[in-house]
Amino acid sequence: MKIITLIENTAGSHGCLAEHGLSLYIETSRHKLLADTGASDAFLHNAAVLGIDLGAVDTVILSHGHYDHAGGILAFTRQNPHAKIWMQRCAKEAYYHKNADMEKYIGIDPQIETLAQLNCIEGNYTIDQELSLFCGVKKRRLWPSGNLELKVKRGSRFEQDEFLHEQYLVLEEHGKKVLISGCAHNGILNILERFRELYQTEPDVVISGFHMMKKTGYEKHDLEVIREIALELKQTHTVYYSGHCTGELPFQILKEYLGNQLHALHSGNEIAIG
Repeated sequence: MKIITLIENTAGSHGCLAEHGLSLYIETSRHKLLADTGASDAFLHNAAVLGIDLGAVDTVILSHGHYDHAGGILAFTRQNPHAKIWMQRCAKEAYYHKNADMEKYIGIDPQIETLAQLNCIEGNYTIDQELSLFCGVKKRRLWPSGNLELKVKRGSRFEQDEFLHEQYLVLEEHGKKVLISGCAHNGILNILERFRELYQTEPDVVISGFHMMKKTGYEKHDLEVIREIALELKQTHTVYYSGHCTGELPFQILKEYLGNQLHALHSGNEIAIG
C-alpha cells in the first residue's frame, strides 16, 4: 500500500504547494483513491508534479463536510467524471465557524450535491474487502475544545456541530489495517475506541489531523489534555502520521511522548505500508 500526501498545511519535497487542507492519494492492490481533496485545486498541481494520474482514481472518500477537505472535488471531477465519491448524507448541511467576532461558512460547495457519481450514505458502509467506512463516534472524552466554535445552521438557528457527518476510512491489505480520519473532530481516542469495537483490534497505522490547533493560544487545561492524549496513544502499538489541524505546539508535545511512533505529514511525502 502506498499513500502520498497530495496537499497539507506544510510544503514538503518536490516543490509541492501547501494550503490549509488535506488530501491523500492511496494505491492498494485493487484501488487508486483519494481521501479528501483539500481546500482548492492545489492538489491537482501537486499530483501533476508528482506524476500521479488522477484520471485513474476510482474512489474518493470525503471525511466530513468542511471546505478544507472538499474544496477540490469539483475541479477533480472535471478531470475525472467517473470516480465514485462517498460521503455521509448529512455532510451537505450548512456548517459554520462562529464566535462573538465572526461567522464564516465552512461547509461544502452545494454543487457537489448535483454530481452524478456522488454516493450519500448514512452510517457504516463496506465498499469491498479492502475499503470500509465507519462513523457513530458518540463519546466526548477529551473532545477537542476548538469544536465549540463549530456550528451547523438549521433554519435561522445555529446549533453545536456534533460531527455526525464525520466518517473514517479503513484500508485492509496484507494483514494491515490503516485508519484515515480527516480531522478527528470527535476526538482521536474516541475514534480509536470505536475502531476497536468494530474491528476487534488496533489499527496498525493512523493518518489524521488531531484538531488541536488553536488561534487564541493554549491554556493550561489545553496542554494537560494534549499530554493525556499522548500518554494514551503511547500505550498502543499504532504508528501515527499527523498534521493539518493538529497544530505546531500540540505536535511538538505529542512527539515528545510518542517519539518514532509519530510522524509529520507534508505535501508530497510518501508513506509505504506493508
